[in-house]
Order: sequence, then structure tokens, then C-alpha cells
Amino acid sequence: MPMADEIDKLTAFLPRLAAEDFSPIREWKGGERTDSGTITLPWPDYDPAVRDFFEAAAAPCWTHSNYLSAGAEDMLADEERARNASLDEIRAMLTFCVRGERFCDGHWGAMIEAGHIHRLLERLIETRAEAG
Repeated sequence: MPMADEIDKLTAFLPRLAAEDFSPIREWKGGERTDSGTITLPWPDYDPAVRDFFEAAAAPCWTHSNYLSAGAEDMLADEERARNASLDEIRAMLTFCVRGERFCDGHWGAMIEAGHIHRLLERLIETRAEAG
């Protein structure tokens, strides 16, 4: 389980990632047709803060090995449940957010833009305060 300093490391990203003018994806690259006729698949060029956040969130202390069976995706979809999540549930949802980029380019950006990361970080701040 994450310790206080590991929680602080993640929550320090909240002001940047939740800023009103923040865009997680600087631009989409690729998608062009080459001279040989092949088309490269598009991929997001993330703001460095996004890459840094998800690198920190991928640390072993945040990894939940059974995040899918724990219902991480459903928890994220339920804003009230995410706002009241336990530390273990937060770990499951963060693992879903981190790993989703492997299967869907732009997943990290979508998780930020939908407010999921914001809610999880706010809940982590509350959890840290409750623990003392």
C-alpha cells in the first residue's frame, strides 16, 4: 500500500492536471499516408505532466493486480463511489487508468478530461487527511 509520501507525490500533480486551461494532449501525431501507401496510426503527444503523473501512478505501490475483477471501470463511472473510495479501490481505479493506454491510444487524456483523475486525487487528499 502507498505511504504518505507516495500519496503526496501523486496529489502534487492535481493543480496542473486540473487547471482550467490544461490540455493533456498537445497534439495528435501520425495518421499520414506514406509514399508507399501505408497509413501510420495516430498517437497522442502528451503534455509532460501527463507522462510524469502516469509514470508515478504506475509505481508498484499503486498497482492493483485484480483491478478488473475489482470493478475499477464501474467504480470510475460512478462519481459518488469514486468520491468515497477506499485506498484499495483508488489503487484499482488508478491501475485501470494507467494500463488503459496500452489498449487505447489517448486513454490517459480521456481519463483526465472526464474528471476521473481529478476525483481520484481529491479523494487521495481526503484519505491522507483522514489517516492523519
